[in-house]
Amino acid sequence: MPNEKHIPKVTSVFSGDIREKESIRPCFENLNGHELIVIHCAGIVSIASKYNQEVYDVNVTGTRNVVALCKEYDVSKLVYVSTVHAIAENPDNTIITETAEFTADKVIGAYAKTKAEATAYVLDAAKRGLNACVVHPSGIVGPYDYGRGHITTLVIDYYKRRLTSGVNGGYDFVDVRDVASGIISACDKGRQGECYILSNKFFKISEILVMLHEITGKKKIKNFLPFWFVKATAPLAELYYKILRQPPLFTSYSIYTLHSNALFSHQKATNELGYTTREMKETLEDTVDWLKENGRI
Repeated sequence: MPNEKHIPKVTSVFSGDIREKESIRPCFENLNGHELIVIHCAGIVSIASKYNQEVYDVNVTGTRNVVALCKEYDVSKLVYVSTVHAIAENPDNTIITETAEFTADKVIGAYAKTKAEATAYVLDAAKRGLNACVVHPSGIVGPYDYGRGHITTLVIDYYKRRLTSGVNGGYDFVDVRDVASGIISACDKGRQGECYILSNKFFKISEILVMLHEITGKKKIKNFLPFWFVKATAPLAELYYKILRQPPLFTSYSIYTLHSNALFSHQKATNELGYTTREMKETLEDTVDWLKENGRI
């Protein structure tokens, strides 16, 4: 963790639309001589299979607006929160490390493509003089999710016994609090034009469900659906959740992700930012406790 003196005190709250440059200008004004460090983490995480213009407008156009204002107001630093999905997947399950090359053509899915394009834009600005660095979180999990993040939804559905079967595959999941600490460290230690992967390690979905069983005492999931069946029925699941007006737990894209190469290394962030991670069981225990405290399970 960074020293307490480096943790900023919140003195004002502004609201705006990241897609409208002028609506977020007040965030950059009236600083009374203080230096401004911008953490740009506004974005839409989408596992939907179909193109969504709003995802592009927020993730790409919104990032361009932030970069433009950072240049205009000569901010002290910009830390852009990208994603590991923006990094091209290595073949043969080899370890994935940081790269300086980002292109939408080399990644799969609308979310990944928009984040790759936005990341490239930030790094180009860094080459032209903007003091900016990039962090790449993996699959974020943990407490304090007031929305319906995918693992949060998984925990709720499992606890309420709505989840009767699991799926094969897995991903690199990381505690949101570790990511937040890594971002704050990047404000202090991140080097201009550099990228830092904020990952943890690979977990099978079956491992997550076993830990939830041990934490909650709920019935253990023993049935796991084969890949071909889940892939074939994913479009129907998307339609079902769309009718319910809820984010889908599984889609064609999320099934692809659970079987992609998710072997990410956070060694660079550990070495340069002092980045650390906690045990996944602690993360899930805290998530369950928080959901109980907030009446969601």
